[in-house]
Amino acid sequence: MVQQHVKVGENRYRESFGRYFEDFRVGDIYEHRPGRTITETDNSWFTLLTMNTHPLHFDKEYAKKSEFGRPLVVSSFTVSLLLGMSVSDISQKAIANLGWKDIRMTAPVFVGDTLTAESEVLEVRESKSRPTQGIVTVKTRGFNQDGVMVCEFIRSVLVPKRGHGIDDEG
Repeated sequence: MVQQHVKVGENRYRESFGRYFEDFRVGDIYEHRPGRTITETDNSWFTLLTMNTHPLHFDKEYAKKSEFGRPLVVSSFTVSLLLGMSVSDISQKAIANLGWKDIRMTAPVFVGDTLTAESEVLEVRESKSRPTQGIVTVKTRGFNQDGVMVCEFIRSVLVPKRGHGIDDEG
């Protein structure tokens, strides 16, 4: 997480998080911490909020009969959690998320798993239509407590150049 303290007055400082376009380099990998242990409440609430009615996510008796033997965490929660973990490093200053692609669930996730994430910078290019902004594309991977990759996806974000962010003075 990139954290800075910007002087905004006499003896006064403001926290600032995130990266500008110029801070990204292809090949850099950001490890997103802290990790997050998934609770039964997380899984139940997300299932209810998204109206996902598949019993494999909330019915223990049903899930016992599956190949997993217990309920699975809703995959969209896994993606959302990993995305959230990456915000402070990747998109804290972003103007917009431009899209996600190649979302892959590579291993099951269960209540009690602790996930961590990392993002690798795949592409950095200036915007053709917005000279004060650029597009950053990253691949985010999530891992459980045993180091098993459980999910990966690619996303692109529109990021301001230094001096052109919402919080920049000027």
